[in-house]
Amino acid sequence: MTLAYEDVLARYEPVIGLETHVELSTVSKMFCGCSTEFGAEPNTQICPVCLGLPGALPVANEKAIESTIRIGLALNCSIAPWCRFARKNYFYPDMPKNFQTSQYDEPLCVEGYLDIELDGQTYRIGIERVHLEEDTGKNTHVGTSGRIHGADYSLVDYNRAGIPLVEIVTKPVPGTGTLAPEVARAYVTELRNILRTLGVSDVRMEQGSLRCDVNTSLNRPGDEWGTRTETKNVNSLRSVERAVRSEMIRQAGLLDAGDRIKQETRHFSETTGDTRPGRSKEEATDYRYFPEPDLVPLAPDAEWVEQLRKALPELPAARRVRIRETLGVSADDMQQMANAGVVDLVGATVDAGAPVAEARNWWLGYLAQEANKREVEPADLGVTPAHVARIVALVADGTLSSALGRQVVDVVLETGADVDAVVSEKGLQVVSDTGALGAAADEAIAANPDIAEKVRGGKVNAVGPLIGAVRKATGGQADAATARAILLEKLGVTEG
Repeated sequence: MTLAYEDVLARYEPVIGLETHVELSTVSKMFCGCSTEFGAEPNTQICPVCLGLPGALPVANEKAIESTIRIGLALNCSIAPWCRFARKNYFYPDMPKNFQTSQYDEPLCVEGYLDIELDGQTYRIGIERVHLEEDTGKNTHVGTSGRIHGADYSLVDYNRAGIPLVEIVTKPVPGTGTLAPEVARAYVTELRNILRTLGVSDVRMEQGSLRCDVNTSLNRPGDEWGTRTETKNVNSLRSVERAVRSEMIRQAGLLDAGDRIKQETRHFSETTGDTRPGRSKEEATDYRYFPEPDLVPLAPDAEWVEQLRKALPELPAARRVRIRETLGVSADDMQQMANAGVVDLVGATVDAGAPVAEARNWWLGYLAQEANKREVEPADLGVTPAHVARIVALVADGTLSSALGRQVVDVVLETGADVDAVVSEKGLQVVSDTGALGAAADEAIAANPDIAEKVRGGKVNAVGPLIGAVRKATGGQADAATARAILLEKLGVTEG
């Protein structure tokens, strides 16, 4: 029997940790000149270096090193004055060299933190390390399960092998209690916002450029931390939260039954919302790390690091403070916007010319609904603050009604087209032509004699269905105020 989440928290305390992998937006790979463009034909962006052919020598990508240092600085890390790469040895089809060039005991960035706000409380997430490595290739297991076990055959695409990859590893995070799943999601959300602000990655989780491994353990209050499991490659913010919750419930059930938790990797199912076993979890010794002999150590110049620190953009936390002061919104409004992930979007929409209230209403209303429906974050909808500001302006000058504005949004969501182009091509302007509306009003009155009689008798508010009929006849484009005035005039009613 599956435990209720509340029962889990009544007996156990969770400890979480997150390992986030970020593909950097460099033009070329980490140790060679191959393109990193997403979506190319399989195995067309490869060379002797990223395939690990004998005699091929790597050269480190300077831009990737710079981006990693900027990430470390944004996460309040110390930047190592000297570090080096190592070989992480393992045999798996996605790594043609049979080792991954990574960093082991001497990472580039260490001992940082990231503060997140959740339900009025601040949680400080310790950052253990930020290190630089290369990504692996992509396996496609063809068969009913989609996994290597039970697959009919497997295909390997090495285009991704060698793309610069930053791994950001938190320290264990205790003390989150019932909010552990939400804290995990909030951390990854804030981290993604920082990475996007830095411009170091497109952080598109659906394309694998941001992936998260979620570590979870349970212990009785006062006991030592329990054995952790690692749920691999969780690829959406919603799934990060669901994976923590699911694993807490699963582990509690085992502990209640007197079983032990295995230290293992697990895989999260988007369909069922639970995790499945992967493999026993390797320790560092299993990878037989040793210093990479073909690459010189890194020794970032202190003056260069300081220049990078001074050039950092305004980070999301500071931007939110500024936005609140600029917008003059209440703490409750700010919390609602933060919970919905639209603070920056509202601020940018205001910067693009929209009034605060309209910007807030669009992002917390129709656009938030569309994001929930599509199971994406509002920032990933494809509708930009500039789009929204233009729609707000067209509604304000009477070109669009609110309903027509939503129709424009729907088209922009599907096509990414310019707002004015959508309005023109789809003919979505408000109809205010009295001739066209007069004909539609005559038809509405003729089709609804009972309602027309009520309005003539003094029940002015009964005109609503007639207005609806006029709007329907004009494809929802009739200006409601003009239609109302025309209907009342034709019915011989004067409003006092």
